[in-house]
Amino acid sequence: MAIVERVFSGVQPTGNLHLGNYLGAIVNFVKLQETHNCLYCVVDMHALTQPVEVWGGPTELARNTREVTAAFIASGIDPKKHIVFNQSQVHEHAELAWIFNCVARVGWLNRMTQFKEKAGKDREAASVGLYDYPVLMAADILLYRATDVPVGDDQKQHLELSRDIAQKFNNDFGDSIRSHGFGEVFFPQPEPLITGPATRVMSLRDGTKKMSKSDASDNSRINLTDDADTIAQKIRKAKTDPEPLPSEEKGLEARPEADNLVGIYAALSGRSKSDVLGEFGGGQFSSFKNALVELCVAKLSPIASEMKRLVADPSHVDSILIDGADRARAIAAETMKATKDIVGFVRKG
Repeated sequence: MAIVERVFSGVQPTGNLHLGNYLGAIVNFVKLQETHNCLYCVVDMHALTQPVEVWGGPTELARNTREVTAAFIASGIDPKKHIVFNQSQVHEHAELAWIFNCVARVGWLNRMTQFKEKAGKDREAASVGLYDYPVLMAADILLYRATDVPVGDDQKQHLELSRDIAQKFNNDFGDSIRSHGFGEVFFPQPEPLITGPATRVMSLRDGTKKMSKSDASDNSRINLTDDADTIAQKIRKAKTDPEPLPSEEKGLEARPEADNLVGIYAALSGRSKSDVLGEFGGGQFSSFKNALVELCVAKLSPIASEMKRLVADPSHVDSILIDGADRARAIAAETMKATKDIVGFVRKG
């Protein structure tokens, strides 16, 4: 089995996709279509690792899965040229995760900082799934023998674990890999794709905190489903400081809210922060915010409208996911068949 240059990435269907998700992930997903074979997955199995009140229960999970899919399509991902699917339709994700559970070491998982953050003080009450989340993520990626994974800062450690698992599997089963004609390496070590200057979009209410769907204040974020009036209202209410915008990028230091808004403008316009400040530096925030409103509405309103149209036709969205899952399963089944042979499982056919 030759290794194909392939991108895999996933988004959890936990509702309220926002500008941070769009600029930090989805924009890059769209760009990667031009250079890679891409699989974009709605990771609904991962959603279950959190308490039910976080992912909302069965009805919300189904609705959110369709909404994330709609966001992919509305933003420009082509489900005919690339693969868009939800994780739970491809059972090989769970199957490979079990094999990787037996490859991964407890010490590796104990070092995962995101588990500590999400589990909070009462780690004993956290689900086993939350603890094991990084192993399932490794299975998600390596099931398609993906070579590249777009990741944010919060997922870098998980990708390192995927690389460790791939390396250990290749070492543990090296003789079998070679004897079955797969060469020296079966699972590639996926490389991180770190993209863009605005991969980390901050809250509109507090420039030191990441924009989040879990923030109690809806004014802290711009949701992809927000209409033009709501976008305008949120930007005009966004926290700023009394000083004019600086003319140089170093002037944004120690000014997190200014830095965030300039970063959003730069990312949406495809320009650098320095270029944005060259145009707006020295001016008041009110004028800059008006320009930012116009830009955000121009970029995001068409996405919101198309998402609304798609979500209103769930059977069409489901057909995209089913087709994508069928195509994903064809790749996944080939990987699992080879993995079972390498491990030594007796199987039919």
